[in-house]
Amino acid sequence: MARTKAPDHESQREQILDVAADAFARASYPSTSMSELAAACGTSKARLYHYYASKDAILFDLLERYTKRLMLIVTEVEALGQRRGLSERDTFHELIRAFLDEYETSQTRHIALLNDVKFLNDEQREIVLNRQRDVVAAFARQLSRAFPERVAKHNQTALTMMLFGMINWTFTWLKPGGRMRYRDFANEVIAVLEHGLAAPLPDGIEAAIPAPATPTRTAPQS
Repeated sequence: MARTKAPDHESQREQILDVAADAFARASYPSTSMSELAAACGTSKARLYHYYASKDAILFDLLERYTKRLMLIVTEVEALGQRRGLSERDTFHELIRAFLDEYETSQTRHIALLNDVKFLNDEQREIVLNRQRDVVAAFARQLSRAFPERVAKHNQTALTMMLFGMINWTFTWLKPGGRMRYRDFANEVIAVLEHGLAAPLPDGIEAAIPAPATPTRTAPQS
């Protein structure tokens, strides 16, 4: 008969993931052992193996859950916009705020997502990377809806990645409890977008245009 899981099995796994994320952020994933994780969890290595078969399994569950959470935030914000009848612009503002709220409480998980995906096996890496691509695509879609006068097919990716460049590395300098709150920074990002994307480019500055396609050279016939 299969062994049943204890009622607190899921909460124990979440606690292990919190400890692991902290350890990976502090000492790096390769340098952290299962023995060290067990000690940090206040348990034995044998008990830790009861929840996860390997350190690799911990990393995958950590990143898989976190990227699922990010996609859920996108879905929740889109539903919020529909429910409240928000404009596309206001819905996008809420998306930025929601992501930075999440980043504030998930700093170590975010660090693992940025630094440790490369340590997953091929199948697991593709799962996590595909979900990251889905998040980026969702932001690109919402950005285009929010600023249709400035965002087009040729610059959508560049502007989306510019936004992620603004918010994705906050863990390196924006500390919880500091002089600027994450919500304050979210509003600063929104202000930059509003003043930078809501209006046409100033006179004398041309919008980026796609480079002409390079003609395909055909091999000489013998």
